[in-house]
Amino acid sequence: MNPVSIVTNALTGLYDLGGPVVMVLFVVSILTLAVVLYKLWQFRAAGVGRHVHLKAAVEAWDAGDYPRAQSLAEASRGYLGPVVEQAMGQARGGATASDRADAEAEARFSKLEGGLGLLDIVAQLAPLLGLFGTVLGMIDAFRALQSAGNSVDPSQLAGGIWVALLTTAAGLLVAMPTSLLLTWLDARLRRDRVLANRLLRTVFAPVTSRPVEAELRHVG
Repeated sequence: MNPVSIVTNALTGLYDLGGPVVMVLFVVSILTLAVVLYKLWQFRAAGVGRHVHLKAAVEAWDAGDYPRAQSLAEASRGYLGPVVEQAMGQARGGATASDRADAEAEARFSKLEGGLGLLDIVAQLAPLLGLFGTVLGMIDAFRALQSAGNSVDPSQLAGGIWVALLTTAAGLLVAMPTSLLLTWLDARLRRDRVLANRLLRTVFAPVTSRPVEAELRHVG
Protein backbone atom coordinates (compact mmCIF):
# COMPACT_ATOMS: atom_id res chain seq x y z
CA MET A 1 0.00 0.00 0.00
CA ASN A 2 1.49 3.33 -1.05
CA PRO A 3 1.75 6.33 1.32
CA VAL A 4 -1.11 8.18 -0.41
CA SER A 5 -3.47 5.28 0.21
CA ILE A 6 -2.38 5.07 3.84
CA VAL A 7 -3.07 8.76 4.40
CA THR A 8 -6.38 8.56 2.53
CA ASN A 9 -7.53 5.57 4.57
CA ALA A 10 -6.48 7.27 7.82
CA LEU A 11 -8.40 10.44 6.94
CA THR A 12 -11.44 8.41 5.89
CA GLY A 13 -11.37 6.52 9.16
CA LEU A 14 -11.05 9.79 11.07
CA TYR A 15 -14.04 11.21 9.24
CA ASP A 16 -16.10 8.09 9.88
CA LEU A 17 -15.20 8.19 13.54
CA GLY A 18 -15.85 11.84 14.35
CA GLY A 19 -17.50 13.41 11.35
CA PRO A 20 -16.69 16.72 9.64
CA VAL A 21 -15.99 18.59 12.89
CA VAL A 22 -13.11 16.26 13.76
CA MET A 23 -11.74 16.74 10.23
CA VAL A 24 -11.88 20.52 10.68
CA LEU A 25 -10.09 20.21 14.03
CA PHE A 26 -7.48 17.98 12.43
CA VAL A 27 -6.76 20.58 9.74
CA VAL A 28 -6.69 23.34 12.37
CA SER A 29 -4.24 21.32 14.46
CA ILE A 30 -1.87 20.93 11.49
CA LEU A 31 -2.04 24.67 10.77
CA THR A 32 -1.49 25.47 14.44
CA LEU A 33 1.53 23.18 14.63
CA ALA A 34 3.04 24.90 11.59
CA VAL A 35 2.52 28.34 13.13
CA VAL A 36 3.98 27.25 16.47
CA LEU A 37 7.10 25.78 14.84
CA TYR A 38 7.56 28.97 12.81
CA LYS A 39 7.18 31.18 15.89
CA LEU A 40 9.70 29.09 17.84
CA TRP A 41 12.18 29.41 14.97
CA GLN A 42 11.47 33.13 14.62
CA PHE A 43 11.94 33.82 18.33
CA ARG A 44 15.18 31.87 18.37
CA ALA A 45 16.51 33.60 15.24
CA ALA A 46 15.59 37.03 16.61
CA GLY A 47 17.20 36.30 19.97
CA VAL A 48 14.08 36.93 22.04
CA GLY A 49 15.02 36.89 25.72
CA ARG A 50 18.75 36.80 25.00
CA HIS A 51 20.05 40.33 25.61
CA VAL A 52 23.17 39.86 27.72
CA HIS A 53 25.27 42.19 25.55
CA LEU A 54 22.59 44.89 25.48
CA LYS A 55 22.15 44.85 29.25
CA ALA A 56 25.91 45.15 29.72
CA ALA A 57 26.03 47.90 27.07
CA VAL A 58 23.38 49.99 28.78
CA GLU A 59 25.00 49.45 32.19
CA ALA A 60 28.28 50.74 30.73
CA TRP A 61 26.42 53.66 29.14
CA ASP A 62 24.76 54.47 32.45
CA ALA A 63 28.17 54.43 34.12
CA GLY A 64 29.61 56.81 31.54
CA ASP A 65 31.78 54.24 29.74
CA TYR A 66 30.43 55.18 26.31
CA PRO A 67 33.04 53.50 24.06
CA ARG A 68 32.52 50.15 25.82
CA ALA A 69 28.77 50.62 25.68
CA GLN A 70 28.82 51.19 21.95
CA SER A 71 31.13 48.21 21.40
CA LEU A 72 28.84 45.90 23.39
CA ALA A 73 25.77 47.16 21.56
CA GLU A 74 27.40 46.42 18.23
CA ALA A 75 28.27 42.91 19.45
CA SER A 76 24.65 42.12 20.20
CA ARG A 77 22.96 39.78 17.71
CA GLY A 78 19.44 40.26 19.06
CA TYR A 79 16.65 42.11 17.30
CA LEU A 80 16.84 44.97 19.83
CA GLY A 81 20.53 45.60 19.16
CA PRO A 82 20.02 47.99 16.21
CA VAL A 83 17.34 49.86 18.17
CA VAL A 84 19.68 50.50 21.10
CA GLU A 85 22.48 51.47 18.72
CA GLN A 86 20.15 53.96 17.05
CA ALA A 87 19.16 55.36 20.44
CA MET A 88 22.82 55.76 21.40
CA GLY A 89 23.45 57.61 18.16
CA GLN A 90 20.58 59.98 18.87
CA ALA A 91 21.72 60.52 22.45
CA ARG A 92 25.18 61.18 21.09
CA GLY A 93 23.66 63.99 19.05
CA GLY A 94 22.20 65.56 22.16
CA ALA A 95 18.70 64.06 22.19
CA THR A 96 17.16 63.41 25.58
CA ALA A 97 14.19 61.46 24.25
CA SER A 98 13.17 59.89 20.96
CA ASP A 99 9.81 58.71 19.76
CA ARG A 100 11.59 57.28 16.72
CA ALA A 101 13.52 54.74 18.81
CA ASP A 102 10.30 53.73 20.57
CA ALA A 103 8.52 53.37 17.23
CA GLU A 104 11.35 51.24 15.85
CA ALA A 105 11.19 48.95 18.87
CA GLU A 106 7.40 48.64 18.57
CA ALA A 107 7.74 47.79 14.86
CA ARG A 108 10.02 44.90 15.76
CA PHE A 109 7.66 43.72 18.48
CA SER A 110 4.76 43.91 16.04
CA LYS A 111 6.62 41.68 13.60
CA LEU A 112 7.27 39.10 16.31
CA GLU A 113 3.62 39.22 17.38
CA GLY A 114 2.49 38.13 13.92
CA GLY A 115 0.74 34.77 14.14
CA LEU A 116 -0.05 35.02 17.85
CA GLY A 117 -3.54 36.28 17.00
CA LEU A 118 -4.19 33.09 15.05
CA LEU A 119 -3.08 30.98 17.99
CA ASP A 120 -5.41 32.96 20.24
CA ILE A 121 -8.33 32.31 17.88
CA VAL A 122 -7.56 28.58 17.82
CA ALA A 123 -7.29 28.43 21.61
CA GLN A 124 -10.71 30.05 21.97
CA LEU A 125 -12.62 28.41 19.11
CA ALA A 126 -11.31 24.83 19.20
CA PRO A 127 -13.33 23.90 22.34
CA LEU A 128 -16.42 25.51 20.81
CA LEU A 129 -15.93 23.52 17.62
CA GLY A 130 -15.63 20.37 19.69
CA LEU A 131 -18.80 21.23 21.59
CA PHE A 132 -20.58 21.93 18.30
CA GLY A 133 -19.59 18.47 17.07
CA THR A 134 -20.86 16.94 20.29
CA VAL A 135 -24.23 18.68 19.91
CA LEU A 136 -24.54 17.43 16.32
CA GLY A 137 -23.60 13.91 17.44
CA MET A 138 -26.13 13.94 20.26
CA ILE A 139 -28.83 15.08 17.84
CA ASP A 140 -28.03 12.14 15.55
CA ALA A 141 -27.95 9.72 18.49
CA PHE A 142 -31.36 10.76 19.79
CA ARG A 143 -32.78 10.80 16.28
CA ALA A 144 -31.65 7.17 15.91
CA LEU A 145 -33.20 6.44 19.30
CA GLN A 146 -36.50 7.91 18.17
CA SER A 147 -36.44 5.96 14.91
CA ALA A 148 -35.79 2.70 16.77
CA GLY A 149 -39.10 3.01 18.62
CA ASN A 150 -39.61 0.20 21.12
CA SER A 151 -36.67 -1.84 19.87
CA VAL A 152 -34.05 0.36 21.50
CA ASP A 153 -30.54 -1.02 21.85
CA PRO A 154 -28.79 0.79 24.75
CA SER A 155 -25.39 -0.10 23.36
CA GLN A 156 -26.24 1.67 20.11
CA LEU A 157 -27.17 4.84 22.00
CA ALA A 158 -24.04 4.62 24.14
CA GLY A 159 -21.92 4.22 21.02
CA GLY A 160 -23.48 7.31 19.45
CA ILE A 161 -22.85 9.36 22.59
CA TRP A 162 -19.23 8.14 22.75
CA VAL A 163 -18.61 9.28 19.19
CA ALA A 164 -20.29 12.61 19.91
CA LEU A 165 -18.11 13.26 22.96
CA LEU A 166 -15.02 12.48 20.91
CA THR A 167 -15.29 15.87 19.20
CA THR A 168 -15.22 17.69 22.55
CA ALA A 169 -12.09 15.78 23.52
CA ALA A 170 -10.51 16.63 20.15
CA GLY A 171 -11.32 20.32 20.61
CA LEU A 172 -9.75 20.40 24.06
CA LEU A 173 -6.73 18.46 22.79
CA VAL A 174 -6.10 21.19 20.24
CA ALA A 175 -6.95 24.14 22.50
CA MET A 176 -5.01 23.32 25.67
CA PRO A 177 -1.44 23.07 24.28
CA THR A 178 -2.14 26.00 21.96
CA SER A 179 -3.20 28.14 24.92
CA LEU A 180 -0.12 27.14 26.93
CA LEU A 181 2.27 27.93 24.07
CA LEU A 182 0.52 31.22 23.34
CA THR A 183 0.83 32.27 26.98
CA TRP A 184 4.53 31.36 27.00
CA LEU A 185 5.32 33.22 23.78
CA ASP A 186 3.32 36.26 24.84
CA ALA A 187 5.05 36.35 28.23
CA ARG A 188 8.47 36.35 26.56
CA LEU A 189 7.49 39.30 24.39
CA ARG A 190 6.08 41.20 27.35
CA ARG A 191 9.34 40.78 29.24
CA ASP A 192 11.30 42.00 26.22
CA ARG A 193 9.00 45.00 25.82
CA VAL A 194 9.58 46.01 29.44
CA LEU A 195 13.32 45.51 28.99
CA ALA A 196 13.38 47.58 25.78
CA ASN A 197 11.58 50.43 27.51
CA ARG A 198 14.10 50.38 30.37
CA LEU A 199 17.09 50.21 28.02
CA LEU A 200 15.92 53.13 25.89
CA ARG A 201 15.01 55.28 28.88
CA THR A 202 18.46 54.62 30.35
CA VAL A 203 20.21 55.55 27.11
CA PHE A 204 18.41 58.90 26.90
CA ALA A 205 18.62 59.63 30.64
CA PRO A 206 21.82 58.07 32.02
CA VAL A 207 22.85 58.53 35.63
CA THR A 208 26.26 59.77 34.53
CA SER A 209 25.88 63.04 32.66
CA ARG A 210 29.34 63.43 31.11
CA PRO A 211 29.15 64.76 27.53
CA VAL A 212 28.58 61.79 25.27
CA GLU A 213 30.14 63.34 22.18
CA ALA A 214 33.41 63.99 23.95
CA GLU A 215 33.64 60.41 25.16
CA LEU A 216 32.87 58.98 21.74
CA ARG A 217 34.97 61.33 19.66
CA HIS A 218 37.68 58.73 19.15
CA VAL A 219 35.19 55.95 18.31
CA GLY A 220 34.79 55.38 14.56
